Amino acid sequence: MMMLSPNQTVVTEFILQGFSEHPGLRLFLIGCFLSLYTMALMGNIVIIALVTSSTGLHSPMYFFLCNLATMDIVCTSSVIPKALVGLLSEENTISFQGCMAQLFFLVWSASSELLLLTVMAYDRYVAICFPLHYSSRMSPQLCGVLAMGVWSICAVNASVHTGLMTRLSFCGPRVITHFFCEIPPLLLLSCSPTYVNSIMTLVADAFYGGINFVLTLLSYGYIIASILRMRSAEGKRKAFSTCSSHLIVVSVYYSSVFCAYVSPASSYSPERSKVSSVLYSILSPTLNPLIYTLRNKDVKLALGRLLPSFSH
Repeated sequence: MMMLSPNQTVVTEFILQGFSEHPGLRLFLIGCFLSLYTMALMGNIVIIALVTSSTGLHSPMYFFLCNLATMDIVCTSSVIPKALVGLLSEENTISFQGCMAQLFFLVWSASSELLLLTVMAYDRYVAICFPLHYSSRMSPQLCGVLAMGVWSICAVNASVHTGLMTRLSFCGPRVITHFFCEIPPLLLLSCSPTYVNSIMTLVADAFYGGINFVLTLLSYGYIIASILRMRSAEGKRKAFSTCSSHLIVVSVYYSSVFCAYVSPASSYSPERSKVSSVLYSILSPTLNPLIYTLRNKDVKLALGRLLPSFSH
């Protein structure tokens, strides 16, 4: 860690640039963020309420979906309220501690979502490729262990990244070229070496964006091969309908995360990063409940029981 010379000041708060370079879009963005955040909260709370209250949804797939909804709430709540404050005020400042807290919860929820999508792909793989062994393979105990594993591994990952960030010195410019505290723009502001941080970011990218992605693709390769081997058209349709919603969610999430993160810090583009961050931190948590609700017969039935008007 670099020693600060007497004439250097330590940054105790940052300024989030947000979307201040587009003043004309301010009202439109406030409306968008507010409506998307409301939809994300409502949709994910409904999913959690449905899964916990409906006995028909007490299966591994819905247990993991409930975890996904919780992660979506954490992800979107760590970003949107502060972004809305920034759009409503002249200057959006965030304390160093607040910035680190935001970074922790965002990295925790975003990496948990990637890991959980892999677990959900494995669940679908077992359900379709080994239907007779599904209940014994995906026991409630194993599901609990997998969910705890996802939350714990990703909490450690978030702690490492946040801990490494607190070791850095920030003494120069304090404007973060983003609407929340994110690793690449923060590293650009540091006046001490960021070598270890960059290495750890690459390791996390390789694990979450690489290994996870390959495992998810492998699961779906086996699933598609298994569906194609099915004799009955009804069997094919039923098997594919249980996977299609998860496949859409995976596609949306991975494409936005790849745009935001899988590029070296040196080629960091604030504008591109803001757009792709909106996709995974706001749009994805809003779309997930809709995709699972509208494309899933069991969820529709449970929702019909909870809200009788929905079934008509």
